[in-house]
Amino acid sequence: MADENNQEKKSSNKFTIMKDDPIDGHPGYSGGGAFSLENMSPLIVDPNEDRVWVDMGAMHARSEVEKRIKFVTDQEEVPNGKPYWIVWVTVERGEHGPYYYGVAACYLEVDREARRGYKVLAEHVNRMDKSLKGRIILEHMDDHSKSLLKDFLKDFNEQYWELSTDELKDVLK
Repeated sequence: MADENNQEKKSSNKFTIMKDDPIDGHPGYSGGGAFSLENMSPLIVDPNEDRVWVDMGAMHARSEVEKRIKFVTDQEEVPNGKPYWIVWVTVERGEHGPYYYGVAACYLEVDREARRGYKVLAEHVNRMDKSLKGRIILEHMDDHSKSLLKDFLKDFNEQYWELSTDELKDVLK
């Protein structure tokens, strides 16, 4: 029983790969100019609980943190909000193997009791796009959250971390 629980925990921390284009073969779509999300995974960083996890629901604003929350764009409307980060991580394959190619974070606050949250959807979409394009945008994160993210990325796959750019490693020092 304990072994099953450990196995469930391990599988929930995998980077899920989204495969197959849903419009592949459709005569009305050429696919030109479209980005593939197959190498991207959203991470949730919870600095209050010292926790980081993969939550594929974030791809559609349906992560564990976002469910059943009405989001507003005025931070003052969420005075008791708890901070979180959604970090968009894109993995690419280089000549020496896969590495963390693009990593971009977005801030949000959630007051679970009031079912209210603060986030700027445009920022989330733009950061997702920047991650896909190989950008590292983490400077605005607090040091504790950066440390949690760094530990998670290293623990998830040491080789990905080692093959990643110096820019990513420097930002997460």
